[in-house]
Amino acid sequence: MSKMRNLVLTAAAGVAAVTALAVPTAAQRDPAYEAARANGSVGEKMDGYLGIVGSATPDLQRLVNDINIKRRAVYARKAQQNNATLEEYALTAGCEAISRTVPGEKYQAPDGSWQTRTSSPPQRDPRCP
Repeated sequence: MSKMRNLVLTAAAGVAAVTALAVPTAAQRDPAYEAARANGSVGEKMDGYLGIVGSATPDLQRLVNDINIKRRAVYARKAQQNNATLEEYALTAGCEAISRTVPGEKYQAPDGSWQTRTSSPPQRDPRCP
């Protein structure tokens, strides 16, 4: 199995773990996080982290920082377990997170712009597996 394919598989597990840690199941998610996703205030970035789309309020910045700190901890652990760099693992996790966005949610396109997911597949970084 290639290193990139292995990273994809483990990144998917890592993103699931991050989701469990930072973003619990939909019924248990922080209402502020749900509202931010629904109204397009936040979106999935190519680097594996959550980003703020537009203006940040202090509360929104705290929410995003908290989620990203938890994601980074999972990525660091998983990267070490898979002999990958943190950046490699985070990129692969970002590819997976963007793939799992649903119509109406925001994500970062390869050119750095924020896009709204439609029923079509999202634009993904060419480095994505």
